[in-house]
Amino acid sequence: MELDVGMLGLGVMGQNLALNLADKGFTVAGYDAWPEPVERFSRASSAGTVRGFHSLPEFVASLSRPRRIILLVKAGEVVDKTLAALTPLLEPGDTVIDGGNEFFRNTERRASELGARGLRFFGMGVSGGEEGARHGPSLMPGGDRAEYDVMQPMLEAIAAKADGACVTYVGPGGSGHFVKMVHNGIEYADMQLIAEAYDVLRTAGFSNAELADTFAEYNRGELESFLIEITASIFRKADPEGAGALIDVIADGASMKGTGKWTVQQAAELGAPVPTIAVAVDARVLSSSPARAQTRVLPGPVPAAAREDRAQLESDVRAALYAAKACAYAQGMALLRMASDVYGWSLNLSELARIWTGGCIIRARFLGRIKEAFLRTPDLSNLLLDGSFQRELGERQAAWRRLVAFGAEHGLPLPAHASALAYYDTLRRERLPQNLTQAQRDYFGAHTYQRIDKPGSFHSDWAGEDPANT
Repeated sequence: MELDVGMLGLGVMGQNLALNLADKGFTVAGYDAWPEPVERFSRASSAGTVRGFHSLPEFVASLSRPRRIILLVKAGEVVDKTLAALTPLLEPGDTVIDGGNEFFRNTERRASELGARGLRFFGMGVSGGEEGARHGPSLMPGGDRAEYDVMQPMLEAIAAKADGACVTYVGPGGSGHFVKMVHNGIEYADMQLIAEAYDVLRTAGFSNAELADTFAEYNRGELESFLIEITASIFRKADPEGAGALIDVIADGASMKGTGKWTVQQAAELGAPVPTIAVAVDARVLSSSPARAQTRVLPGPVPAAAREDRAQLESDVRAALYAAKACAYAQGMALLRMASDVYGWSLNLSELARIWTGGCIIRARFLGRIKEAFLRTPDLSNLLLDGSFQRELGERQAAWRRLVAFGAEHGLPLPAHASALAYYDTLRRERLPQNLTQAQRDYFGAHTYQRIDKPGSFHSDWAGEDPANT
């Protein structure tokens, strides 16, 4: 029989997404360049709704027309090589959906190349990891609207369910992969903020059991989220190879796969500030830097092993974490708005927040509030200007400032919390010191400056007479 959809790439994500499709009543063909994943996939379903193929032509021939093939292989060169082998076997009207973490410019290039051959190409962000792929991810498809309308029932069937199916038509071109990229950038910031909260509490003497209880309590309130939930669980995990907790024997150098870096690069290109996402990327790079071994001799305070008022510190961490998270999400949403305006994507920020409420890694109670904020004010330029977020950050900023000061006093790096606070203060300040920056640029490069009392651009002879002496 002809099968409904093809899954090309049967790694963890590909196999689990394929089995999700099979569970929802779709027949699935699976192909991988390596034999073992194909055999594993063929054994995975006893209902006969999946078939594994070792031959790419046989895989393509098994699909009903027009064919729909989901690609889940390593981004970059591997995708190009896979498409080079696949596309000669396809016919006009067939659709390829790239579900990997791909750079959006690559997606747009491939859509143009395949479009010239009568093929359709979708870039679809898939978030939720192994568990999400198997039982319901958040999906961010971008490309041809007419093809999305055809695929919509299938995508809605496999997506997570939270305030509806966690999938929406994102927009044209590479918008789906761009949105997933920004999602991952926010994820970097969120994870760094949680790591800093952990560092403060651990330094203050909280045991792993107390940390587990603390984060579990956070997860019962306004900080409820997937990342907070798994953090609490991590502190309870025993080391399978020895005594004590597993967290204490894990090396402290973090890696990354590129989406966070792309977020920062694209933000710089568009002129959209994302300082908290940027320092989260920097924190991972610094944590893995060989230079750390040499620079530990640098002088500074030794973090205190205990603190008398632990209850106050725990309360400050909770409040600061919420406020800083709001700034990180605000930065991501502002970047999406900027990209939407520049690239003509017409992104619906309320709808994007909605599909992130379930299935994805940054899913959180918090996102429902973000959805409502952009639903109330679709042209909201910055999330922090929403009345409810203004009030909440106002109520929490004293604790936020105490925590950042605590880190500086005790030699604890809190770059994400500090950058978020600086972002907040920069936005709220009536006058910033960049008047001096303008003057410096005009002094050394005649770049001109603007005045506050009349319009236009001006240049001065800065080596001239001192006004104090006239």
